[in-house]
Amino acid sequence: MKKMKNEKEMVKKAIEEGMKYGENRGVVEFEATDSQEAKIEYIYRLLVHDNVIQPIPEDQISQKAMKHKLAIWASKLK
Repeated sequence: MKKMKNEKEMVKKAIEEGMKYGENRGVVEFEATDSQEAKIEYIYRLLVHDNVIQPIPEDQISQKAMKHKLAIWASKLK
């Protein structure tokens, strides 16, 4: 897994867009007290469930891998 140049910014964008996606779909309401890790995992699993992104093999799932996958997804958004 090769790190992107602007991965931190893309992760922030992915969290913002993922929260909007989940709330617009009506499946989740994020709270201000939710941790970044919890948001990342929920958004990742929601996007995989909706077939928006390809899943990471179960034995390779980690917070770092999910962040990277979401960063790639966010970089492709307009």
